[in-house]
Amino acid sequence: MANANTPRGLLPVKHIDGSPWSGPGNLYHVPAAYGTALYVGLPLIATGASDANAIPTVQIATAAGSNYSIGPMMGIADGGEPVTGITRDLPIYHAASTLQYILVADDPNTVFEAQEDGLVTPIATATAGTKNVSLIAGAGSTVTGFSGWQLDSDTVATTALQIRLLRGVHRSDNTMGALYSKWLCMINLHSLRNTTGV
Repeated sequence: MANANTPRGLLPVKHIDGSPWSGPGNLYHVPAAYGTALYVGLPLIATGASDANAIPTVQIATAAGSNYSIGPMMGIADGGEPVTGITRDLPIYHAASTLQYILVADDPNTVFEAQEDGLVTPIATATAGTKNVSLIAGAGSTVTGFSGWQLDSDTVATTALQIRLLRGVHRSDNTMGALYSKWLCMINLHSLRNTTGV
């Protein structure tokens, strides 16, 4: 059966030790001056700035190559309150040019599910646990609230790329080694592991 083309960026599923992901995240600030919409699963990067509440500011990470990210957006802090971090029902997206606090899954040990684009050649199953891959940008959906980012199937290598491939997702709706396969992966170039700063 062919895989459905349903990119949703990076969606957390568990931690590297096998324990389940229970939905936590940390608060980050998106200023009103930032004129780009943000979606659930969209990889972000800290800008190096913070707001008056000492909440770090984030923006969309850069896809491809050796670019770092801090983790994907997971939701919006209800009412913009930077203390409670209560989230509205997901999925939801952040509208452009809107001051908001968002939750980001920024734990470097988080395992994510992500879809490969497979535009030329799908990622070989033999690469599980041994290779890295870059991200490729895609448009988010204001209907579902999800990011359109995917794993770039044509960039698989042993060099220091953005994402570490761990293993295939084992579900009846996912065929590995085929177009639009879903993978379990981790952020390889994580900015919280980068001790030199942003």
